[in-house]
Amino acid sequence: MAKTKANAVRILECKFLSAEEVAIALNISISSAYRIIKRLNAELEALGKIVIAGKISRRYFEEKVYM
Repeated sequence: MAKTKANAVRILECKFLSAEEVAIALNISISSAYRIIKRLNAELEALGKIVIAGKISRRYFEEKVYM
């Protein structure tokens, strides 16, 4: 139990989300999560931001995705 709770806290503190975390948050497959991350990263690149392939800014993800 403590290990699971520690992982949940770690995920909340991260500035970037991985495809696995996006998949869990949206209850979708990992391949679909990668497609969403790719689209969101393209939007950020168009704004002149530096992006990391396979990761998405938590703040931007939460702004763009209604949960």
